[in-house]
Amino acid sequence: MSSHGHFHWNELMTRDVEKAKKFYADTLGWTYEGMPMPDGTYWLASAEGETVAGIFDISGAEYQGVDESWMPYIAVDDVDARLRNAVQAGAKLMKGPFDVPGVGRFAVLTEPAAPASVG
Repeated sequence: MSSHGHFHWNELMTRDVEKAKKFYADTLGWTYEGMPMPDGTYWLASAEGETVAGIFDISGAEYQGVDESWMPYIAVDDVDARLRNAVQAGAKLMKGPFDVPGVGRFAVLTEPAAPASVG
């Protein structure tokens, strides 16, 4: 686990998972392992045997208007407390907080200077 305030994970949100997997395999040598999820497969990308990122399919209707992009995750010492602080400081809560079994607690937000998402 990364320490508080450090980037912990990166996730590619894309509408064409196979194209993205091919691109990163061809350019960086990444390999993939599928992780079945209730609404599809989450892909774990590895480089030289180390898991380095995830690839998330946003082609479903519920993601209409969500931009394809890399989404970084930052580790914090207390998700709920840090979320309250961030919202008070002007962040916008997009999703959560929620728990992912075996992984941890998450919230998705935009910081005040981020451009607004369409949708």
